Amino acid sequence: MKRIVTILTVVIFVLVAVAAFGTDQTAPAPSEKKAETKYMTVKGEVVGVDPVQKTITIKGKKKGDVVLSTTDKTKVLINNEKKSLEDVKVGDTASARYKVEGAKNIATKIKVTPKASTPGYK
Repeated sequence: MKRIVTILTVVIFVLVAVAAFGTDQTAPAPSEKKAETKYMTVKGEVVGVDPVQKTITIKGKKKGDVVLSTTDKTKVLINNEKKSLEDVKVGDTASARYKVEGAKNIATKIKVTPKASTPGYK
């Protein structure tokens, strides 16, 4: 009988030790986990371009006016040619993919089709 009690005591001690020391102490707390990036799209008429502030405003059909900030990583394509924000004109048609970071909409890609009467476009 003493032998069974001793074996059970050792087994319980081993299980408690494994449970205490076997947990992953490096796992981040739920609040520390990186938030998932949410990408959105907007398509419509360009109603504003501000190269100084690096923003473009697109009048979306469902979302209304959407102001997008651009970065050095933002791709701007006009008729599938790589261009810059300065080349985009009010009245052009644009579709943009952007991510929401806090209160800012950061454009990752802007595809522009110039309106037909815009001189200087191919």
